[in-house]
Amino acid sequence: MKIICFKEHLLQAIQTVQKAINSKAPSPILSGIYLSAHNNGLELQATNHEISIKCTIDAEIIETGAIVLSAKYLQEIIRRLPGGQVQIANSEEDHTIQIISNQAQFNLLSLPAEEFPTIKALSEENQIVIRDNILRDLIKKTVFSCSTDEARPMFTGALFEADHQGIRMAATNTHRMALKKENYLVDTSVRIIVPAKILSELGRLLVSEVPIDIKIFWYRNQIAFEFENVYMIARLIDGQFPDYNKVIPPNFATFVTVNTDDFLQAVSLISLLARESEYNVIKFSFYEDKIILTSNNPDVGKATEIVPARIEGNGLDIAFNATYITDIMKNIDSQEITIAMNTPLSPACIKQLNDDQYIYIVTPVRTN
Repeated sequence: MKIICFKEHLLQAIQTVQKAINSKAPSPILSGIYLSAHNNGLELQATNHEISIKCTIDAEIIETGAIVLSAKYLQEIIRRLPGGQVQIANSEEDHTIQIISNQAQFNLLSLPAEEFPTIKALSEENQIVIRDNILRDLIKKTVFSCSTDEARPMFTGALFEADHQGIRMAATNTHRMALKKENYLVDTSVRIIVPAKILSELGRLLVSEVPIDIKIFWYRNQIAFEFENVYMIARLIDGQFPDYNKVIPPNFATFVTVNTDDFLQAVSLISLLARESEYNVIKFSFYEDKIILTSNNPDVGKATEIVPARIEGNGLDIAFNATYITDIMKNIDSQEITIAMNTPLSPACIKQLNDDQYIYIVTPVRTN
């Protein structure tokens, strides 16, 4: 193998595929990056068996072939090389991989390329195409609600649902649920649970300033995303995701409208004491034209803040996990939000003002 390519393109490709490598890889081959030179360019791959990522870049292919190099050293070396171009080639002298840029030269040991579990592209029988900004918004507004408890794998992923009514993504850890809808019509139907890990990594890669199309494929127990020069594939999560419509209360007795920035600032401030306590709880009192936020930590002290608000219906005292409130507030795009509630122990609903496309349900915390 012998190729010449731009350092910047190679580094970007390494950083892209490296997201699929675990810090504690179970075998040496899984801590490496697979590089394959062929007529279509230079292809880089990495995998942890749960997520696999492939990235292809333009390169001058002098000699075809495949190698596997340590991801850790490859990334550091390419990042620090002085030149704008990089040459990677097999060294016949000592059977190492030679990396050259300007006057700098490295000779690295290669892992056996034939042992690397290369990506097998999914069947394109089932697919939809969606704009990257829409998919990025679906991910950003829901995935934070996924559980991190591997003992309940079904909740460590987000439900991806598409049909003639549009596209929806829902996520829950059973204490809260985020649901985002898009009126993006597709000519097929699908209901699958996608691991939060791949969605989070995908969201970080969707940074194009110009809208691009994302192709989504699913087949049996796998899902793949293809865009620009990137192909990602992951296992789906087995299980029956709960009916999110049954989680949303049909009616509410109390409606609160409050400025988004003011409320987020107050919650962030009061949570300074709350996060030091065992349950990270903030108490909210909704009466007349204001919200009183209180945090009481016996080991530290007490904090109170007042935020003006418009309140319709019954006054109410209720408590929530501070993190659950902060998380949703960071994903609100409107200037104001509405908080709808019934009783101190029944689920509350937080929405952007006049927007039924994004719904957040959160369960209160019992304080006595």
